[in-house]
Amino acid sequence: MKLPGVFAPISDSWLLARVVCEHVMPGARVLDACTGSGVVGVAAARAGGRVTAVDVSRRAVASAWLNARLNGVRVEALRGDLVAPVVDRAFDVIASNPPYVPAAGPLPTAGPARAWDAGRDGRALLDRLLAEAPPLLAPGGLLLLVQSDLLGEEPTLERLRAAGLDADVAAREPGPLGPLMRARVEEGLLDPGIDREAVLIMRGRRPSLSTN
Repeated sequence: MKLPGVFAPISDSWLLARVVCEHVMPGARVLDACTGSGVVGVAAARAGGRVTAVDVSRRAVASAWLNARLNGVRVEALRGDLVAPVVDRAFDVIASNPPYVPAAGPLPTAGPARAWDAGRDGRALLDRLLAEAPPLLAPGGLLLLVQSDLLGEEPTLERLRAAGLDADVAAREPGPLGPLMRARVEEGLLDPGIDREAVLIMRGRRPSLSTN
């Protein structure tokens, strides 16, 4: 369930939840940034992870905590900007489905569009996570981020590698444009010929400590 004003999870959230569960081992320290209703964090907790969920929205934080309780798992739910509340911690898995829809105006600070608008190129929050999340990974830790292929796959891979991570695409789910992206085509923020996209789960892994 979700409180009023919290973005309901759609296919990209469920895809991330499935991929996260493939990587979470019992006892793993998991961060779900931009948690929204908490679907990814709850899934990770059900897989045995020790989960912290963060969102800038008070209602999202409350929704994540409530959904954990309803599913019989424990999730620490914190309010804050991306990873700011946990910069003094280390995690085995960091997962995020950040806003990634291109938008003409500045980043919204309130209202429903805060859940999807992400600057002119759709990368405002994604690029911040690519800079701020890798230092929080434990050796061998994994960063999993959702994005559309319309934002550019290679720039994300380059940033992951620049942060010292081994980078690849963990999952790719093609399909027709959703209503938000179709609206951006009509607004001229995306090329007029685009009618399909692929949702990507970008993966970066911090190398394990050498045993030599």
